[in-house]
Amino acid sequence: MSADHYLLTNDAPEAMDRFTAFATLFDPSTFRHLDALGLAPGWRCWEVGAGGTTVVSHLAARVGPGGRVLATDINLSWAAGAAAPNVEILEHDVATGTPPGGPFDLVHARLVLVHVPARDAALATMVAALRPGGVLLVEDADPALQPLSCLEETGPEQALANRLRRGFRSLLAERGVDLAYGRSLPRRLRAAGLVDVAADAAFPVSDPACNHLEAATITLVRDQLLDHGIATEAEIERHLAAVVAGRLDLAQPPMISCWGRRPPA
Repeated sequence: MSADHYLLTNDAPEAMDRFTAFATLFDPSTFRHLDALGLAPGWRCWEVGAGGTTVVSHLAARVGPGGRVLATDINLSWAAGAAAPNVEILEHDVATGTPPGGPFDLVHARLVLVHVPARDAALATMVAALRPGGVLLVEDADPALQPLSCLEETGPEQALANRLRRGFRSLLAERGVDLAYGRSLPRRLRAAGLVDVAADAAFPVSDPACNHLEAATITLVRDQLLDHGIATEAEIERHLAAVVAGRLDLAQPPMISCWGRRPPA
């Protein structure tokens, strides 16, 4: 997948605000899953589509000096903050094949496959990169499962927020995002040959980080919202003012975490 296909580019000034908000909202769940899967000193890990530094840093700390973390992405504008002796950073498109350095004890991807048009090939690449007995953790949102920005539409501000969320979802769908991908992960991991497959979900509601994420996202796609006639300048300004003032109880789509293990040889 080319970087310019991605609606939410890493190059924009708001990208780091999005990474920070995502880390606040979802790192606790991601770290809990990684540790529960046995992440330990000496492991070789591949962080797919890293996009930020927090997960890479967590992996690097857990595997220690005897382990190794390969962090890949199609856009490495975030990479300087992830530098460490046991971290290698590589520009790589997961849909094109396995990177060097495997096989891996752990492969992890968060909010990656939902954006990749060749997501079946990408998932197969990730599974193939596991050593026998290695574990895969894939985490993807499911906006179709919970499409609202405000779960209670109690007034015009909430109605506008939900209309903008619908417009944002339409922009994602135009770029090939599968808005119902998250729910399909257990089936897909089983079909890929993994065993001990299980899943759960994190569902942020009315967290301050939801406000930060919303403001950064709307600012990032502002021109697209205008160009597609989804909202006017005045409506976007009103919405951002309501977000900044904390008048909205904003929610994010559920982040579905699914994990499985490659059978022993």
